[in-house]
Amino acid sequence: MVAGRFAALVAGGLMAAGSLCPTYAQDAPAAAPVNALEVELNALAPSQKGCMMTFVALNKLAAPVNKISFELAFFNDKNAVDKITVLDFRDLPQGKKRVRQFDMPNVKCEAVTRILINDTPVCDGPAAGECMKGLITRSQISVPFEG
Repeated sequence: MVAGRFAALVAGGLMAAGSLCPTYAQDAPAAAPVNALEVELNALAPSQKGCMMTFVALNKLAAPVNKISFELAFFNDKNAVDKITVLDFRDLPQGKKRVRQFDMPNVKCEAVTRILINDTPVCDGPAAGECMKGLITRSQISVPFEG
């Protein structure tokens, strides 16, 4: 009986001590992939033409992007595609953030419920396919942005 209580106390003490020890693997934040092309939907704002869209891009690929364009699909509240267009993001130097704005005529910001990067028809600089393969998207607003 005493041995059983002693074993329980030792086991409890070891568990308590283990909970005090840091677990570095779990505490470390997940690092963003190094070979990535990050594109963030930063803002949508009504404009005289339609909707001003602001994006922030960061090139973490192994090479600078001399010219890149994205084919975007805009979805409405019925989950139907309202519009598909190609936006020219120009150049994206390696390791630098770039803000790109596009005034989308005849698009109502409040009608956009989701945006999808469908393709990268132009990707000059990195190896073939790297722009789409390394693509990471995120949204700073309530509209989902996917790649």
